[in-house]
Amino acid sequence: MILTDAQILSEMEKKRILIEPFRRECLGSNSYDVHLGRHLAVYEEDVLDCKKDNAIRHFDIPDDGFLLLPTKLYLGVTEEYTETHAHVPFLEGKSSIGRLGIDIHATAGKGDIGYCNTWTLEISVRQPVKVYAGMPIGQLIYFEVSGNIEMPYNRKESAKYNERTVKPISSRMFRNFNPQTNRWK
Repeated sequence: MILTDAQILSEMEKKRILIEPFRRECLGSNSYDVHLGRHLAVYEEDVLDCKKDNAIRHFDIPDDGFLLLPTKLYLGVTEEYTETHAHVPFLEGKSSIGRLGIDIHATAGKGDIGYCNTWTLEISVRQPVKVYAGMPIGQLIYFEVSGNIEMPYNRKESAKYNERTVKPISSRMFRNFNPQTNRWK
């Protein structure tokens, strides 16, 4: 089941959901609107290697906006820092963003219970689109779970995205590869 606005507020009071900054006007009937942070990043190389830590270049969105191009993958970040301790968070793009041809994630729309961070966005566009820091970019939806959680994400030693940041984080897929055994985890 998806949490309603009243349930989201109740879970925030219980400290099982945290959204910073929280603005009441961004709370929908069953979701919370998140906004594009000021920081973007692009990979420095045109060819990426899943076994390597591919370097990225960070930059800020100017006040007069930034033009996204269809030939690039942009890593963005939400303004909002979130914590989810008892629910599964899903990040979806807003329909108004989709109607501009902007995708905010390639595959990673679901978070884990225990995810505590800003959300890195995997932004691609169908045609050139100008974006602005602070604009609504997506919405968080919270799902109830059934059963106990053995190990939340923020306590897993293998978690690759636990370090709190306000900037987008590049892929850490390379950490899944063991060069000694030549095998993927």
